[in-house]
Amino acid sequence: MSSRAVVREHTRSALWVSTSLATRGGMSTFVRTLQGTPLWANWKVTHIATHRDGSVPARIMAFADGTVAFVHTLVTRRPDLVHLHTSSYGSFVRKATLAWLATAAALPVVLHVHGSEFGLFYERSPRLLQLIIRATLHRAAAVVALGDRWGERLRRIAPDARITVIPNAVHLDRPVVQSCGSDPVHVVFLGRIGDRKGTFTLLEAWALLAPAASTARLTIAGDGEVDRARDEIARLGVSASVEVLNWLTPERTHALLRSAHVLALPSRDEGQPMAVLEAMASGLCVVAGNAGGIPDLIDDGVTGLLVPPCDVAALAAALCSVITDHDTRARLGGAAHERACRDFDVEVVWKRLDALYQEVLT
Repeated sequence: MSSRAVVREHTRSALWVSTSLATRGGMSTFVRTLQGTPLWANWKVTHIATHRDGSVPARIMAFADGTVAFVHTLVTRRPDLVHLHTSSYGSFVRKATLAWLATAAALPVVLHVHGSEFGLFYERSPRLLQLIIRATLHRAAAVVALGDRWGERLRRIAPDARITVIPNAVHLDRPVVQSCGSDPVHVVFLGRIGDRKGTFTLLEAWALLAPAASTARLTIAGDGEVDRARDEIARLGVSASVEVLNWLTPERTHALLRSAHVLALPSRDEGQPMAVLEAMASGLCVVAGNAGGIPDLIDDGVTGLLVPPCDVAALAAALCSVITDHDTRARLGGAAHERACRDFDVEVVWKRLDALYQEVLT
C-alpha cells in the first residue's frame, strides 16, 4: 500500500446527523448502539443533532443550531461523507435540506431511512414535495433501507436511487431461561403506547386469554397514551395481571427484557422496531403484527409468531399458544436468538456500513 493510501486510511471521516441521542425512539437507539463500534473510531465520526423532543420553538431552535453546526463542519473539517438519518414528514424535510447543502459542497450523502410511515408520507405529499423526495433519494450516493420490504417501497418511489438494505443493530445477550411447569410466564410490550403499536388490541386479547393463562402476567412499558391504557385495563378487569410502566431507560429496559419470556408487539405499521430486535437478542419468543418491516425480522412459525394487525382473536390465540406451551416458546425464542446473532449483531452491522462507505468513496 502506498504512503498516500496509508494517510488516507487514517484521515477519513464521516459526519452523522440525526435526532438528539436523548430522544426516545429507534433512530437514537441505533446511533447510540453504533457509537461504541470500531466504525465510529475508524471513520472519526462527528455527530450533530438537528432535532430533539420538546415544544415547537425548542425543535425549531434545535434545527437552527444543528444547521449552523452542520455548515461549519462542512467548511472547517470537510468530512469524506455525510450520513443523514431521517424519518418521515418534518424529519425528511430537515434532512433533505442538509442533503442538498452537502451535495452542493460535492460531498457524498448516505441517506438512512428509518421512518415506518415513509410510503404514506410520500403518497400524501403534494406533487412538488413528491418531486423533491424523489430527487433527494436519487441524488444521494446511497439510500439505506432497514429491510427488504422497505427497500422495495423506496425503489417504487425512486427507481433510480441506489438503495441498499442494512438492518438495525443490536447488542447480543445470552438467551433468557424460559419458564416451565407452573412458573408464571412474563409477557412484555415495549414502545409508544397507542393504536399504531397495537397496545389496545393487546389488552383486549389479554382479557380473552386470561382464563386459559391465569398465572401469566403482562407488563406494558412506554410513553404515549399511558392513562388511556390504565383506564382500559380497569375496564377490562385485568388489573391483577397487567402492569403499566412509563418510558424506561436503556438499563431498565434491559432488566425488564431479562425478566421476560415473550415480547408482544401487534403493530399496525413499523419500520424495523428495536423492541423486536432487543427481544430476539435476548432469546425471547416474539408475537408481533404482520405489518411494515416486522416480517423482515420474524419468519412466522420459525423465529416467532405473526398475527394480522387489529385481530384480537388471532393475537389471543397466538399468545395462548406460547404461554401454555414451553417447548414452542423455547423453540421460537432460540431460533430468534440465532437469527439475531447471524444478521443483527452490531458487530455484523457496523462492518456492512463500513463496506458501504468504502464503496461510496471508490
